[in-house]
Amino acid sequence: MPLPTRMAREIAEIPEAAARLLSAGQAARREAAGRARARDPALLVTVARGSSDHAATYLAYACEMLLGLPVASLGPSLASVYDARLKLGRALSLTISQSGRSPDIVAMTRAAARDGALSLALTNDPASPLAESAALTLALHAGPERAVAATKTFVNSVIAGLALLAEWAGDSSLLAALETLPEHLLTAVNFSWPTLRKALSDRDSLYVLGRGPGWAIACEAALKLKETCRLHGEAYSSAEVLHGPVSIVRPGFPVLALAAGDRAEAGLADIADRIAGMGARVFASSDLPRHGERLDHIRTGHPLTDPLPLIVSFYAMAERLAAARGIDPDAPPHLRKVTETV
Repeated sequence: MPLPTRMAREIAEIPEAAARLLSAGQAARREAAGRARARDPALLVTVARGSSDHAATYLAYACEMLLGLPVASLGPSLASVYDARLKLGRALSLTISQSGRSPDIVAMTRAAARDGALSLALTNDPASPLAESAALTLALHAGPERAVAATKTFVNSVIAGLALLAEWAGDSSLLAALETLPEHLLTAVNFSWPTLRKALSDRDSLYVLGRGPGWAIACEAALKLKETCRLHGEAYSSAEVLHGPVSIVRPGFPVLALAAGDRAEAGLADIADRIAGMGARVFASSDLPRHGERLDHIRTGHPLTDPLPLIVSFYAMAERLAAARGIDPDAPPHLRKVTETV
């Protein structure tokens, strides 16, 4: 029986798309890593919006951990609206865009190169205006993505960036983890978190928590809940949620804690337990919390790849949740596949 929505079909394609990227994109990544290493930048700047910006946040943590290289996010309006000049002579710019067609994203990429940065683009369309504007382009090899909500292009954006950073840093353990990642994603596709799905079927709001790269995943999850389920998800770092946002927690308020197997897991589990003690209904992708409900999850053998199976399972959950709420995730109101902003 065919899968019912474009979103569901594309989620099912994620493991294959990841494997294709790791194989087909290897030569281009090695070349880009060599150029980046030779450049020896003092700063990495990122340019992105939406899901691509969540991928950029994920990669910012990875870059700072692996290379000790500071990362800053540039607002595309600096170029497209304000025509600002930036001191980027010792920088590398990384632009992430599934379509590569939004005018402000392209303008900021061109401006970064004009201002001295070595420009690198991650895009699913190597013939796009973005690819033509960047000095180096890494194709995402995700195949056509027709669902409005990005899924496989988000995952492949993160994988492409992680693989680039691993080559740049010469990190053999991360490279090895990436090679086995597609099989872990294949397992994760089948974790659709039915207890969470049931708990959210009649809710209109929840918190999504993470830390480090897991916070980037939480941001992506919160966006997808808005796009596909018309449910207000709000993402917070577990270090921030107690600084005010927790005041709206009431008995039964749902909280999703997306914990990866890294140094932040124990602290996130502690925060999840504290919020559960306030009456929240907590769901956690960890064995560490003493309260709340455990979500099926898989560990990948490396802390920087652990969050990726979580977002794949989340996507599977969200697509089914939309159906349970009587919503077509392929037709979110007011949205289209390619968003062009200036």
